[in-house]
Amino acid sequence: MTAIPPTKVVFDTDPGVDDAMALYYALAHPGIDVVGITTTFGNVVVEQAAANALYLCALAGRHIPVAMGVSQPLQKKPEAPPGFIHGADGLGNLLMRVPTTGELDPRPAAQFIVDTVRQSPGEITLVAVGPLGNLAAALQLAPELPSLVKEVVLMGGTVLEAGNVSPVAEANIWNDPHAADAVFTAGWPLTMVGLDVTHRVILPLALFKRVADHHQHIATDTLHHAVRFYSAYYSAHDPAVGSINGCYGHDVLAFVVLTHPELFTLQAGRVRVATDGLAQGQTMMRRKEVSYPQHGWHDDIPHSQVCMAVQAQACEVAIEQTLMSAWIDI
Repeated sequence: MTAIPPTKVVFDTDPGVDDAMALYYALAHPGIDVVGITTTFGNVVVEQAAANALYLCALAGRHIPVAMGVSQPLQKKPEAPPGFIHGADGLGNLLMRVPTTGELDPRPAAQFIVDTVRQSPGEITLVAVGPLGNLAAALQLAPELPSLVKEVVLMGGTVLEAGNVSPVAEANIWNDPHAADAVFTAGWPLTMVGLDVTHRVILPLALFKRVADHHQHIATDTLHHAVRFYSAYYSAHDPAVGSINGCYGHDVLAFVVLTHPELFTLQAGRVRVATDGLAQGQTMMRRKEVSYPQHGWHDDIPHSQVCMAVQAQACEVAIEQTLMSAWIDI
């Protein structure tokens, strides 16, 4: 029986603690081949995001191209990174960093995405877990990109769940709503993994302690340190999270939906993003085929697949099993 080749992924990220979880899950899972990383602003400034991506890969013994991308939103005023959630350095304020080698790819992230997709048409999945400026810039460089990409999976947005930066908006979409609307309406196969499911998956800090104790490796020790900082914030601000001393999975679920799609319930609909006003960053989903008089909801808007429900306990098991596997060279 022929083995199914792993999914080739360009990972667009702003590490970020949950981004680090997602990266290490992807590196640990045999069904995923991370062929490149592009970085954006968001949880940290873009330069710190690039440094963190290089550092996390080096700790894990992986040599993956990293290209730095956009440093600010397309149109809205930039927001300060949430250092109180991820730490000023994005990784829970590491006490020290061991010396590592590794240099950035000289290409801007958008060009890296375009080049990589053109080299392997129909094979590349874009997994984006930060603000979506790099994908929007890639679309501007290559309008034909949606026909060349295998699919796009993004962590961001919300349909029914309350937002986390406003009553209606999720942080990644709110940080660059114009870019997000361009991505949702581009016409490529797109799956949205938003707060409707990520707020259902609360990962205990103890899980990451078990992973660190099992591997006895600087990579998993670094992840455990970062998650401890992240969990302290969420546990203090959300009673449901505090009851287990943990944190939301958020970004890692963008990879879990690739490796375990059976754990998610998806619904198709046309998604648009509010780009200004009090609803800035809201992801609005047309779930019924109703004719609306307002411009912007016409039938030419492509459908997205939106995760609406998740088997939370099974996701936690999958994440722990993957991170406990033999994926780091000791």
